[in-house]
Amino acid sequence: MKVYIETLRHFQPWSRAVSTFETIENAEKLDDLELLIEELYPDGISETQLNDILWVEEDWLFEQLGLSEEEEH
Repeated sequence: MKVYIETLRHFQPWSRAVSTFETIENAEKLDDLELLIEELYPDGISETQLNDILWVEEDWLFEQLGLSEEEEH
């Protein structure tokens, strides 16, 4: 089963992905993250896939979104 959300503002991350998501949200980069995800996954991704990206690809995401090390922590 696939669940689709219209915006990342409704996404509820879990585990270690929470801190990555909060950092992106606090930096006001959710729109940029949405664009990046839409570009990389034009057919959409599952919530689990998104959570895994936030969890495992934290440094890569921050780099793609132009977040500095100070903003990351």
